Amino acid sequence: MGLLRGMARVAVISGTATAVSNNVSRRQANRWSQQQDEQPAAAPAPAPAPAAGGDDMLEQLQKLGELKAQGILTDAEFEAQKAKILAG
Repeated sequence: MGLLRGMARVAVISGTATAVSNNVSRRQANRWSQQQDEQPAAAPAPAPAPAAGGDDMLEQLQKLGELKAQGILTDAEFEAQKAKILAG
């Protein structure tokens, strides 16, 4: 009788853990999809002006990195803007 009770307890705990995990995954997926939907609505970042000096270029690259980290810029947009800054 003890073995059956132990197996039932494991089954209940496993089922609960699976249900919680699925709910968390579903909520995260919904949040990510909402962020993706909101992202195009945001105004695209203006192209930085060509850098006049090394310090200005560094500041522009840092700001660009922050925009990418916030998810405002995609990897492709980040690379394109970075190339413009470095070319200037």
